Amino acid sequence: MTTTASSHHLSPAFPGRAPWGTANKLRAWQESALGRYLEVQPRDFLAVATPGAGKTTFALTLASWLLHHHVVQQITVVAPTEHLKKQWSDAAERIGIRLDPEYSAGPLSKDYHGVAVTYAGVGVRPMLHRNRCEQRKTLVILDEIHHAGDSKSWGEACLEAFEPATRRLALTGTPFRSDTNPIPFVAYEEGNDGIRRSSADYTYGYGNALGDGVVRPVIFLSYSGNMRWRTKAGDEIEAKLGEPMTKDAVSQAWRTALDPRGDWMPNVLSAADRRLTEVRRGIPDAGGLVIASDQDSARAYAKLIRDITGTKATVVLSDDTGASKRIDEFSASDDRWMVAVRMVSEGVDVPRLAVGVYATTISTPLFFAQAVGRFVRSRRRGETASVFLPTIPGLLGFASEMEVERDHVLDKPKKDGDEDPYAESEKEMAEAEKEQDEDTGEQDTLPFEALESDAVFDRVLYDGAAFGMQAHPGSEEEQDYLGIPGLLEPDQVQMLLQKRQARQIAHSRKKPDAEADLLELPAERRPVVSHKELLELRKQLNTLVGAYVHQTGKPHGVIHTELRRVCGGPPTAEATAGQIRERISKVREWATRMR
Repeated sequence: MTTTASSHHLSPAFPGRAPWGTANKLRAWQESALGRYLEVQPRDFLAVATPGAGKTTFALTLASWLLHHHVVQQITVVAPTEHLKKQWSDAAERIGIRLDPEYSAGPLSKDYHGVAVTYAGVGVRPMLHRNRCEQRKTLVILDEIHHAGDSKSWGEACLEAFEPATRRLALTGTPFRSDTNPIPFVAYEEGNDGIRRSSADYTYGYGNALGDGVVRPVIFLSYSGNMRWRTKAGDEIEAKLGEPMTKDAVSQAWRTALDPRGDWMPNVLSAADRRLTEVRRGIPDAGGLVIASDQDSARAYAKLIRDITGTKATVVLSDDTGASKRIDEFSASDDRWMVAVRMVSEGVDVPRLAVGVYATTISTPLFFAQAVGRFVRSRRRGETASVFLPTIPGLLGFASEMEVERDHVLDKPKKDGDEDPYAESEKEMAEAEKEQDEDTGEQDTLPFEALESDAVFDRVLYDGAAFGMQAHPGSEEEQDYLGIPGLLEPDQVQMLLQKRQARQIAHSRKKPDAEADLLELPAERRPVVSHKELLELRKQLNTLVGAYVHQTGKPHGVIHTELRRVCGGPPTAEATAGQIRERISKVREWATRMR
């Protein structure tokens, strides 16, 4: 059965096919996914679609078809948050499906086709929902189903509540989890390596969506700078964001950058607001979102925004009724900025958001993907998204892997003791996903005190490539990147970034070396590496030098000195990753010549 043929039998609520970008029509991927479902008519179906692609429209279209053809008699939507419950109800009503987002118990009014509940609500009363499934044929839509694995009790409750359901449709934009808790109603298949991975029935990744013009291309603007803080022992430490550091030092430098009393946050917020002004030339109602770690920081960032822009920012502190109203009001307005705490990032569906500031220290790939997903929803071709980041190796790694599609892995063997970045502590994600985004007081117990910070424009990441040289905030060089038009096709973004970098390099070459107060190297020659990666590079260089010692009979020190003379730079212990890589290449070249 093809999608086109089946659509002749749909109810009036079923959107017909139409040109790209028509909000109430099906996109090509939605029609393709629907066709696959109708061909097989499975009891369980997992659709993985990148944030902003239109999972809700696909699910409600399918629900309309199943209701119209009497395959099911009622619908239950399970969402991660109270706010998302309401969004589902509003979206369903627009195509003639009425869901009760306030349902708690008892018979459902005949005015409704079903209910919208949260995973937490199902966890409290699984038997209530099981009874509803047993009494009438039910379609259960499990939105962002990875949340069903958040705790053993939630997973067990979902299994108990919806095991009798006639049909189950699971949706997610981020199918990977940081732990190995199996997700209910998701099929896992064992690969040739013996590892079980989730198996989706339909996948529509960011790369495909970008090619189709369904999502916006994302430009990541990274800012470095010098950080100074005092440890619990009373020692004052100074470091630059992006330099290899221990895990603890990275964490403390990162928190120092995000401290609203320093200069880093005001400079980055000011840059983000200038970027928003540029974007609004092409997208007049474009909005910005700052994702903060806690309530105190959120309020302080809102004050900084008011000082910078002269206008008030909308502050969303928790997932309560008042917060939903503020999100809705911001969505319907043309106000410039909203500041939200923690997992409001996933609960926010504001298509006009086009500029983001990642001002939280949450470092899991799941949270990062969900946060960036708030900015990629495209309404018309050419819209771009811009996300401002601190120069933290892990974050830049996530930004470079936007197009990588991942499955949920149940078995995660460690190789040679290496840590899997996707095996982060689930406790951290649980903290990130708290419905009541409370001030946890964690900042009062941190073993350091932020003293001072400044900001330096560092690089732009786009489509896995890095562009730009370092520049001072407010400089013409920085404005070159902030001023990229907000309406561009993906290939135009790439071309413009290459031109901007070439212009910056040409300008740099005209200046005397004495005037260069910043590291004037293109981003691709300044790789951001972790402390662990730097140690590995030093080990690799020493191994190669050792091998060359046996070839030549020269002492280690002589070879290292010669490498420094030829390649430049300080001793190995103080050399950057780029300098060490250059010496590795040079010693390999020497060794090859001797063969």
